[in-house]
Amino acid sequence: MLEVRALETCYGKIRALREVSIDVPGGAIVGIIGANGAGKSTLMRTIAGVLAPRAGSIRFRGEDIAGLPPHGILRRGVALVPEGRAILSRMTVRENLEMGAYVRRDRNVPADMERVMDRFPVLRQRQLQPAGSLS
Repeated sequence: MLEVRALETCYGKIRALREVSIDVPGGAIVGIIGANGAGKSTLMRTIAGVLAPRAGSIRFRGEDIAGLPPHGILRRGVALVPEGRAILSRMTVRENLEMGAYVRRDRNVPADMERVMDRFPVLRQRQLQPAGSLS
């Protein structure tokens, strides 16, 4: 589903990613771990189109998405949620989830919301609670 090959990303002349490759099959849940400055956020920003790769390829569902603008990548189903900064704290948990589905054009959003609630029961319990009150 997601294939990253020999990815390189730079900040000016500083190479932040060098020859990074990863395969993520459909349905997989993957964690990226590493020390501060290892390139975790840079990798995710590059995949999401926030940063442009200098070299390598990024394929999602068989399509090359490297170099597409972030909104184009988002429409294809790849989203970046920055740690701790993207939650709209005054909105409810449910409203935040609905915002995440805003750009979707299909009609499966209600069914997908139910699947999310089934997978994470605490979200169902707290769906009307302000998101900013979660720890």
